[in-house]
Amino acid sequence: MKTSWRSASLVASAAAVLALTTACGQDSPPAASQNVGATAAPGDYGSIGSGTAGAAGGAATAQPSAPSASSPSNPAGKLSVSTAEKVGKVVTDSLGLTLYRFDQDSEEPPKSNCDGDCAKTWPPVPADDAEAGEGIDKALLGSVTRADGTKQLTVGGWPAYRFAKDVNAGDVKGQGVGGKWYALAPDGKKAQGGAGGVEAVEAGLSTRNDAKLGEIVVDKNGMTVYRFKKDEAWPKPVSNCSGACLEKWPLVEPVDFADTKGIQEKGYMIFDRTDGKGKQQTINCSPIYTFAGDKAPGDTNGQGVGGTWYAVRPDGKLVGASEK
Repeated sequence: MKTSWRSASLVASAAAVLALTTACGQDSPPAASQNVGATAAPGDYGSIGSGTAGAAGGAATAQPSAPSASSPSNPAGKLSVSTAEKVGKVVTDSLGLTLYRFDQDSEEPPKSNCDGDCAKTWPPVPADDAEAGEGIDKALLGSVTRADGTKQLTVGGWPAYRFAKDVNAGDVKGQGVGGKWYALAPDGKKAQGGAGGVEAVEAGLSTRNDAKLGEIVVDKNGMTVYRFKKDEAWPKPVSNCSGACLEKWPLVEPVDFADTKGIQEKGYMIFDRTDGKGKQQTINCSPIYTFAGDKAPGDTNGQGVGGTWYAVRPDGKLVGASEK
């Protein structure tokens, strides 16, 4: 009897190990796994703009010390089209300031979901006196009534904003902030490349060749994807980035593998977080993120931040760092 009991235990243990190995070590991973990770200690996730690629903006909330040209009291005037480096063609107002759209708004019907402090950082563009200039289709211009009763300009149905940190004509400091704010293209879509900049991508996750880092993974908006060295991938994904860390390093939400291009399928899976933030995508079982300090497609300001954050190769490995 003792021998039978011991044999059964060994068989059960072997089966458990095999199941865990299959989850993150084989070609056919399951759809999800539970996260049992801890929260990163303060400082473990670095500061926006402290990467090796130089300073960056991030999800800014501070206001300029002096009155800004993007004040909500400024009328839009005659709109025109400008070409911004790495961003492409964007809509600008009569002062040459870039206009933006917010992913959490809607176009059908038009609705603004940016109020309060949000509207201080992203002043709504008044609809009054706005007119189509060269390169702008006046049929795409409209307005939406905000919660306070004021009329806000819309382009292609999308409410238009300025960014409080854009103080000079041609500034595009709001591009990509928080992974939700993008300059308005003349057709009302997101401005994400062209004219010598980084081309927009269609796949949910794909790759691009960076001049310094080589082939790296980017999301559907062309923003660089990163890994956190303090996370774990085996025997199942563990994210050690939570709370304030996730504000600087937004998690990549699940992307169907059919909506990827050039990404390794082995270990491509999602897992459930335990901090109430839902599900997160992995590549080769490693949790992946974007960086709030990357302002535009093609930016790699998160590379090397804190010695723990690195861009990701198509096989899920770190760029420029060991796995240890």
